[in-house]
Amino acid sequence: MRATIIRRMAAMLTADTNAAEPTVSARVARVSLVLLLTINLFNYIDRYILAAVEPELRKEFFPQAAGGPAVSAKDELARAMSSTGWLATAFLISYMVTAPLFGAIANRMSRWVLIAIAVTVWSLASGASGLAATFAVLLITRCFVGVGEAGYGPAAPALIAELYSAKNRGFIMALFYMAIPVGSALGYVFGGLITAKMDGVGGIHGWRWPFFLVVLPGIALAIWALMMRKHEPARHVPAIPAADPAVAAENGGRPAAKPRFSVRQYLSIFKIPSYTLDTAGMTAMTFAIGGFSFWLPAYLVDHAHVGGDGASPKEVLSAVNFKFGVIMAVCGITATLAGGWLGDYFKRHFSGSYFVVSAAGILLSALFIVLMIHTPFPTAWVWLTLAVFFLFLNTGPSNTILANVTSPANRAQAFAVNIFVIHALGDAISPPILGQLVGKYSWNAALYLVVAVMVVASALWLWGAVYLKRDEERAVSGAPVEGRGFPVIEPSEK
Repeated sequence: MRATIIRRMAAMLTADTNAAEPTVSARVARVSLVLLLTINLFNYIDRYILAAVEPELRKEFFPQAAGGPAVSAKDELARAMSSTGWLATAFLISYMVTAPLFGAIANRMSRWVLIAIAVTVWSLASGASGLAATFAVLLITRCFVGVGEAGYGPAAPALIAELYSAKNRGFIMALFYMAIPVGSALGYVFGGLITAKMDGVGGIHGWRWPFFLVVLPGIALAIWALMMRKHEPARHVPAIPAADPAVAAENGGRPAAKPRFSVRQYLSIFKIPSYTLDTAGMTAMTFAIGGFSFWLPAYLVDHAHVGGDGASPKEVLSAVNFKFGVIMAVCGITATLAGGWLGDYFKRHFSGSYFVVSAAGILLSALFIVLMIHTPFPTAWVWLTLAVFFLFLNTGPSNTILANVTSPANRAQAFAVNIFVIHALGDAISPPILGQLVGKYSWNAALYLVVAVMVVASALWLWGAVYLKRDEERAVSGAPVEGRGFPVIEPSEK
């Protein structure tokens, strides 16, 4: 049984490279996927170190929130939590604002070279975060981490879509995005353990060491990416249909060699209903998961009572991060792979499977968060585990939709626009909003907002299932997006 599964996975990784005409070998495709997955792993380790050490950051930069008169303690806590929440927001603002620019650049230059530059920038910026002497400097370094990751975000999935065909793309994308839960989990565990173990080493606060230790691996990955530039796959752009006279006259019915940047070109992507509804659902999901994951260590410190009697605050934080990190890793890997497999499997039976799997997963996750809120620990760990599992079920399917309904000519830009929207209206604003709700009201108020937004995401994804088959077919044929608006809804063909 195990051998059969391994053979099927190997076939998925090798048999469908470049659906049009293969321009790289199966071996190059596999090596490329491994490298991109590893880079994505460090991408999320860097991000979630910040969430893991947030309580220690808050103590160093806002010591007044940890003590002071009882009358002002609640206001000071709300102000401090809102401020540290802005560290995540600063990163995401720079990330989402620069992503569209890098999406256009990714269509005009070697994507491997762009990835190498991007990894170098964010790795050095992460190291600089550990050197920050003031909160303002730390805020600036997180902005530079965002700029570096924005160069990687649009280029990597577009590169993967050119290496593998649509047949198994759901599973391949799930493998790539498996780095989200695993990297996030490692960020929690690594950040918590290093903070506790290295505190005082070299006369430095423990929370600074995790940022220092990610620099060299990042530089090594950047060098590897640069070495891959000669193995970059060709970009297959469908010929422009002759039925579009204006475009055909301008281009002679041939694909443009280099896509031109224009605001109109970016906005035209929203004329694809599946893309728009998928992005809207991902925005709601990102709001929920961004705020939930950033504040969960602090929530667990307050409610889960881990670490044993007499444990120091750093030991409690380390224990929380380790336990939650294990949950994230195990549930994230299994759910991400399961979601990609389920989307591909049910696609044989109904065209909107990627949307339906995503919608069902996040709705079940919302249910288990409600159960967690109303259940004391340690039993609540069960509901938290299930909530995390179903929250990650959408990762592969939702990103596969983006790749399947856009053509190679505008795929990197489509991912860039998606990055901008989901972060601008999602996790760029949710950490400070939830921090304010916790400080002024309660943890329950913040978590119920998360649940409500998850229900909205489920509804948007269910709506999108109606359009997916038609939009995938038009992306393959190269039909111009100008004619792809929201029609009168008709049932999809099974």
